[in-house]
Amino acid sequence: MHYSKVCLHTFGYALPPLVLTSDAIEERLAPLYERLKLPAGRLELMSGIRERRLWKPGTRPSQAAALAGQAVLDKGELDPKAIECLIFTSVSRDMLEPATASFVHNQLGLPEDCLLFDLSNACLGFLDGMVMLANMIELGHVRNGLVVAGETAEELVESTIQALLADESLTRKRIKPAFASLTIGSGSVALYMCCLQPAMDKPRLIRGTWKANTRHSDLCQGAQSGGDTTLMNTNSEELLVRGVETAHQTWRAFASAPGWNGDDIGRFFCHQVGTAHARLLFDTLGLDLEKNFETLAALGNVGSVSAPITMAMAIEQDCFHPGEKAAMLGIGSGINCLMLGVEW
Repeated sequence: MHYSKVCLHTFGYALPPLVLTSDAIEERLAPLYERLKLPAGRLELMSGIRERRLWKPGTRPSQAAALAGQAVLDKGELDPKAIECLIFTSVSRDMLEPATASFVHNQLGLPEDCLLFDLSNACLGFLDGMVMLANMIELGHVRNGLVVAGETAEELVESTIQALLADESLTRKRIKPAFASLTIGSGSVALYMCCLQPAMDKPRLIRGTWKANTRHSDLCQGAQSGGDTTLMNTNSEELLVRGVETAHQTWRAFASAPGWNGDDIGRFFCHQVGTAHARLLFDTLGLDLEKNFETLAALGNVGSVSAPITMAMAIEQDCFHPGEKAAMLGIGSGINCLMLGVEW
């Protein structure tokens, strides 16, 4: 998959106002920690996550995504009436029907002839949205569009804490499937993509590669378990191994193109799960971990928002700049992997 006309014009994001530290989570789980003799600081030590952000109660995914979308419109000085496509890509959704993109479209004041839809693929959603919009731009079906994501972790984190405290039969082994849920954070990100014009000094989407390893689609599953309680069951250790395995297969295909091996790329932006995941991923792929721009410690695992918000922040902090190549490395439960090549 190669592109010649696709410009990543403007990123925007919104950080939730509430900060939840790993220490604060452990304080709430003190009865469980004492009963199982778990050492304080375990959550941050194992994940590398110092804190994560949460929205105020009642914030919908569409509202979070609209905040990031508005940030893009303001930053890029863009006319909302000129937006031709809107793709909402979060794991979190307002409801099953209608599409959450409908609410974002209305909140941003986008035009009636704007194509809009939801695209869902676990934590790969935003990168898949970039591919879908890039294909339409490359083919000339649209001239521009917005990809947005708004993840809301509040219910999952709270439900997990309550479930752990309520189950007095839990053992050290049996709490492992719930551990990953405590690493999740909230946030939103948006990207305005358009047809490249000669005068644009902006990052460009150049290529992409993907692989599926769906034999392992049972390793991370989340669902409504009844009432207002949302829980996930994650085999973190096996998911880590199989995810990196799938990424290795994808990377071999991605890096086989001239000019796109590890030495050619100046920055990497990844879906962030934990420090152990990052170390194993970069070691297995033979990449320099120093090139990995991270937001994990302060944001946690923000689902579909993780990889694009790291790129947005890197550009903002002048850590990814003209003349460099970057790779966005996405791994989602399923297991699916998607890698995108960006050149500035």
